[in-house]
Formats: sequence, C-alpha cells, structure tokens
Amino acid sequence: MQIKAAVLNEQTKDLDLENVVLDDPKSNEVLIKTVASGICHSDIEFQDGGFPIQLPVILGHEGAGIVEKVGPNVTAFKKGDHVAVGFASDGTCKFCRSGLPGSCVNFNKLNTSGGAMGDGTYRLHKQDGQDIGNFFGQSSFGDHIVANVNNLVKVPDDLDLRIAGPLGCGYMTGAGTVLNSLKPEVGSNLAVLGTGSVGLSAVMGAAVSNCKHVIAIDKNDMRLEMAKEFGATETINNTKENMIEEIQKIVGSEGLNYVIDTTGEPDVMKAGLTALTIKGQFAVVAMGTKTIKELSPMIDILSFSKSITGVIEGDSVPQEFIPEMIDLYRSGKFPIDKIVKFYKPEEINQAIKDSVAGTTIKPIIVFDDQYQA
Repeated sequence: MQIKAAVLNEQTKDLDLENVVLDDPKSNEVLIKTVASGICHSDIEFQDGGFPIQLPVILGHEGAGIVEKVGPNVTAFKKGDHVAVGFASDGTCKFCRSGLPGSCVNFNKLNTSGGAMGDGTYRLHKQDGQDIGNFFGQSSFGDHIVANVNNLVKVPDDLDLRIAGPLGCGYMTGAGTVLNSLKPEVGSNLAVLGTGSVGLSAVMGAAVSNCKHVIAIDKNDMRLEMAKEFGATETINNTKENMIEEIQKIVGSEGLNYVIDTTGEPDVMKAGLTALTIKGQFAVVAMGTKTIKELSPMIDILSFSKSITGVIEGDSVPQEFIPEMIDLYRSGKFPIDKIVKFYKPEEINQAIKDSVAGTTIKPIIVFDDQYQA
C-alpha cells in the first residue's frame, strides 16, 4: 500500500516527507493506522549522526494508532483495537522470558540498526523498489505502521491516542527507571538530571514512590517550574547555581541515594555521580557521543562503592507497565497531557528543532487529522 512518511535519506539533514510503499503484515505482525507519534531524543541522535544507521530509514518509535489488519498467526489483536507501539524484542531470549525485554539479546538488531524486520526482510520501500530501513520495529514517522505483536500494547478505546505513543518509550523510560529499576525506599532522596519528557516522567514516578526529596536539575527555568507541578520537592538550575553545593544544602553532606541522568552530558553526569552518598545508585538512561568519549567515572565508583546502572526502556514489560501508567494518568498522578504540543506531518522538522531548542518538551506528530478521542 502507499503511505506518506518522513524519510531520513542522509544523516545531519532534514527528514523528507515522501510517498513510500508499505507491505502487508507477515506472520505475527499487524498493520496499524498511525494516529500520532511522539518525537524522542533517540530519533534526533540518529538523525544527527550520533550513531550509525542504515539509510534510507524511517525513524519514529513512539507510535499509537488503530489496528487495520492482522497477519497470519495473530490472535491477541484484531481490527479496531487501539494500541501503543513500543520497542521490539524477540520474546524468546532468557532476558525477555525473565521480564526484561529491554535487555533482549537482539535489542540492537531489532531496534537501532535501521535495517530489516526480525525475519530479515523489509516492509518499507521507495517508489523505485529500494528498501527503507525500519526503526525500533515500527518506524512510526508514517501514517501507517507494520509491527510485530511483541511491540504492541492494547490501550483503552477512550484514551486519547494522540498522547499514548510516548507511553511506549519516553514516559516508560523515565517512570520505569524509578518504579521498576531503582525502586527507591520511602523517605529516600533522588535527583533527576534533565527535565525533558523522560526526566519529568521520572519526577512523576519518584513522587508516586514517596521519596523525601525529589530534586529536578536543569538549565531551563520553565521546565523546572513544570517539574514542581509534577512532584519535584526542590529544583536547581545548574547553570546559575553550584549543583553539588545546592544538593548538599537540601539533603545534607551525606548526599543522594539515587540519581537518574537523562541528559547524556558528561559534566552534568560527573556532578551527579559526585553528589551520591556511599552505596548510592546512578541510573543512566541517555547516551550520546559526548558521553562515550568523555565520561570516565571509574575512580569515583570504586572509591566509594557507588554503582552505575544502565537502564533500557525503564526495565519495563510494556504490556504490564503501560496500563499502570494509564491508571496513574487517569488518577491525576501522571499528567503527561501537560507536556505535549501537537504538530502536523509537514511540520515534523520544525517539531524536531523545537525539541532540540527546549521550547517544546514532547512534540507529537498527528498523522490522522480526523481522529477524535
């Protein structure tokens, strides 16, 4: 079928809105009409050339929509189901089977290589037949998606699908890192470095966990004010104040129990690591080229028995955790609708620029302009 999608033809360049060909779903796959897709930091990193990827590729991995067709052997989904589309996993490795699909042994192959689907074939093609790479098993920057059933989570029909997509990545990463991975004790102290959509989701998760101090740290005062609304007990602008000194004023010289970094900025990460108490835990959920080249924290880790944990997708089982986030949203404890801004498909490059500039926290591309929640 013919669909319209934003194609990355060359890294460091804008996306091109093109008519492309999408094949029918194969075994254990479904065809989804995309209502909307969030834009995530990972999309931007790959677009900007931070990591290698097969080109051309259609990015996007926070899709949400309505099932239009199911492929062979699909029994858990039917036409008309409303779904959030998350990351891909094989569902068979020891990590998937133990409830850690984000640590799937085939995660990179299925999600970030920008290549074929799990069976080695392609679903997306240029008009001349050239294959287009898939991203996170979904490539949600298009008006239709073909994805494996392992990517999908049913959501209630009355949930606004325009805000549902980031439940499958950004929101799940932030909140899941707190609630599924770190599991802070009641009364503990936690700081979140960076208050984008992932960071604010972590703040919301920490507030639900009843931490004594939830400290939001960023260079953007507008986002810090928003973090207060979402449960931050204190905020620090690290470009105007000494981050470590301010943390010690809040929690004492002993330091923090937990730090979650969503920035990938080495200097910020080093300061967060220094601010930890003995046996404190540092969770890394963002990675960029600066992080890889510049961060060498081994001496600090070994000297004070600290630990760094890499957390992928919030250590979440999407089929379990996304419904939990929806319940929190509906109870008013996870106000994700307050951090979004909607854009048209032809505005996707502007949406990306707004995200990078920090003027929009969570840009959402709405592909179905006729959709009504």
